[in-house]
Amino acid sequence: MSEVLLAVGTRKGLFIGRRRGTGWEFDESPYFNAQAVYSVALDTRGPVPRLLAGGDSAHWGPSVFHSDDLGRTWTEPARPAVRFPKDTGASLERVWQLHPAAAEPDVVYAGTEPAALYRSEDRGESFDLVRPLWEHPTRSRWVPGGGGEGLHTVLTDERDPRAVTVAVSTAGVFRTVDGGSSWTPSNSGVSAVFLPDPDPEFGQCVHKVARDAVTPDRLYLQNHWGVYRSDDAGAHWTDIGAGLPSTFGFAVVAHPHRGDTAYVFPVNADSDRVPAGRRCRVYRTTDAGRSWEPLDAGLPRGDHYGTVLRDAMCHDGADPAGVYFGNRNGEVYASADDGDSWRQLAAHLPDVLCVRAAVLP
Repeated sequence: MSEVLLAVGTRKGLFIGRRRGTGWEFDESPYFNAQAVYSVALDTRGPVPRLLAGGDSAHWGPSVFHSDDLGRTWTEPARPAVRFPKDTGASLERVWQLHPAAAEPDVVYAGTEPAALYRSEDRGESFDLVRPLWEHPTRSRWVPGGGGEGLHTVLTDERDPRAVTVAVSTAGVFRTVDGGSSWTPSNSGVSAVFLPDPDPEFGQCVHKVARDAVTPDRLYLQNHWGVYRSDDAGAHWTDIGAGLPSTFGFAVVAHPHRGDTAYVFPVNADSDRVPAGRRCRVYRTTDAGRSWEPLDAGLPRGDHYGTVLRDAMCHDGADPAGVYFGNRNGEVYASADDGDSWRQLAAHLPDVLCVRAAVLP
């Protein structure tokens, strides 16, 4: 089996594991000790894989680090890689998302709190604010969600580098087709049950969006109440939550090779926010949301309270897909067979905030 690198961002540092054959080994100590790591990217596009991490030091503040030796050493630019220009009157609270662009080898996007999009053309060493989104006419009416006002999802399109989709809590989905010069709210059909008007143009509390591997205009969306699918790149959305034990949740992941296949982790809401039915179960659709099946072989039985956050579930790009998730109990689970069976890789870690994996070249 190929070597897989697994990066687990937690409330108190970054843990890195490697699969060689069928066994897993984790580095002895976490990186960025005592820093909350909300975002990680594993960029395998270049001749040397690059890891990017968004650390958040309570003393020094947030920063973006990169490593070109699989995490053994890290570099922090002398000038902050992501920062708000003085004229914005804003200051960076954290980096929620780091996304290597699908069609541009050196481009990396960052999503931040306050909600903003940044673009890098040097593989994540420096970033520039995408001002048209920051200055969007609806921005003054964006309201932070329970976890803050974060731009947490960035999707690029390998067919067209000018097409970018982002999601903001709680402003919803926005799209550009002109490289970021203009942005359109793309929330038609997504309900906002907590607002007086449940069907607004923007203001939805979108938790995560993923792109189908075979039909790239097909997107899957996990909302604050509601799971949706779009077949037109986000212009319109259809509810596909029937068959799930709860339509609330944070994470959604599309299979890296199989069309119509996606994964969610249903959560109770709004009062307790623990796994739906207090059961540790991933749900998978293989027909674009027409039906869902629970996947729990090898997962804990009985009552379970480990909530999976929006970036704490991922795949590794392999086929069959390795699927991974971590939870707020500090547990990490892995499947090497598309989710059919699971094994625990780690326990008693700090609160897991994000998980990323990749097959190494």
